[in-house]
Amino acid sequence: MAPNHDEAPVLDALARYRDADEMGFSPPGHKQARGADPRARAVLGDAVYHGDVLANGGLDDRLSRGQVLERAEKLMADAVHADHTFFSTCGSSLSVKAAMLAVTCPGHRLLVGRDAHKSVVAGLILSGVEPVWVEPQWDASRHLAHPPSAAAYEKAFREFPDADGALVTSPTPYGASADLTGIADVCHRLGKPLIVDEAWGAHLPFHDDLPSWAMDAGADICVTSIHKMGSGLEQGSVFHLRGDLIDRAELASRADLLGTTSPNVLIYAGIDAWRRQMAQHGHELLGGALELAAHTRKAIEEIDGFHVNDAADFCGPVLAADFDPLPVVMDISALGVGGYRAADWLRASHHLDVHLNDHRRIAAQLTHADDEETAARLLTALTDLAAHADDLRGAPEVAVPSPAGLRLEQARLPRDAYFARHTDVPVGEASGRIAAEMITPYPPGIPVVLPGERLTEPVLEYLTTGVNAGMFLPDPADPRLDTVRVVDEQADR
Repeated sequence: MAPNHDEAPVLDALARYRDADEMGFSPPGHKQARGADPRARAVLGDAVYHGDVLANGGLDDRLSRGQVLERAEKLMADAVHADHTFFSTCGSSLSVKAAMLAVTCPGHRLLVGRDAHKSVVAGLILSGVEPVWVEPQWDASRHLAHPPSAAAYEKAFREFPDADGALVTSPTPYGASADLTGIADVCHRLGKPLIVDEAWGAHLPFHDDLPSWAMDAGADICVTSIHKMGSGLEQGSVFHLRGDLIDRAELASRADLLGTTSPNVLIYAGIDAWRRQMAQHGHELLGGALELAAHTRKAIEEIDGFHVNDAADFCGPVLAADFDPLPVVMDISALGVGGYRAADWLRASHHLDVHLNDHRRIAAQLTHADDEETAARLLTALTDLAAHADDLRGAPEVAVPSPAGLRLEQARLPRDAYFARHTDVPVGEASGRIAAEMITPYPPGIPVVLPGERLTEPVLEYLTTGVNAGMFLPDPADPRLDTVRVVDEQADR
């Protein structure tokens, strides 16, 4: 029987639970909002509490005989041409770790693009896997990394033929996409699986004018955040499996090992609803979003001091293979205003939050939820930003190293350095020491420093000048970076 994409098993089960007037003498303790603080109910609304039920013994019976989640996952797999799909309520940060542990294991090697998200590095720390770093394709003039090439993965496999597989991030938060077909071909010629961290690509399967998505390109596991470019709730993630290089039961077991035993079914419902919405209306909705992005990009380009990065900027023989236009990345260096200060001004002056900000860029993420009204508000705010540029200049300069200067020696495994005895030293004394922590500008969350890397003066200067200019570092012990946590090599002997 062909799948029926009119169904939404999780949403339908929640409606049945409500209509049957089920009464739970079980968690959650608010008991369908009755016990919730009225002040919380006034802000959140009762619908949030009414949809907050147990997965087993609530949404479904205690043995999951209704197969609510299983049916929802099968419908998602059918919608995106995967063999199997797993829902996660812990975000792609968990999903990518489960994928890594299904491909490799402690003490083994995995090829990883060095532009990976911090959640991938967390997976390396937790697992004890040894990363073989694959260099991104650097645009030195724009100070931007694009996904590594297929040739770079092929070279890494020649040097480390015992690596269990490969991981690539595509698309990047800036919309740059990898040559996934080429990388998958490299992996599969060697019988190795490919993991694609496609957290920013939930929408890709649903319109032909977007870059090819991981399953269609031949990936074995693809991790996708439904909440980023889709209509899901925060923390909603799926990971898809295709082919026979990865055992389905093993992948499910790794996810169970890491995941919560108390999943929030509201997040499941958001994933389920997104699948139905896209299966039924995705091409139309995304076509409208692409049209809106095209004329919004053109209008921003006409604002003095703004340049909107496009395929001509990001794609080429030594850059990205493809480009998603929905993350509208704006280079504002001609304004003389840094991205950090611009982002703060837009929020304070126009109640408008941009997606990315760095020393020279801001990015406004457009989705199928945007329309002429939201685009007009964005354009008004950006035009006003340009008019107030004189007031915003003068931020401290950020000392951005060359691509070669950003790369640090991996002196110890990330896990070994992270769990080693450590000490905090003044940043001026940290050069030459081995980092015992991650240091990650956020967004987009790609670590500049990993545990086990040997710190250098150019990288430390980049981070300290970045902090002075407004860079946000959420993970070091000292977010102001007056001190840096390093391996205490004497105590650790």
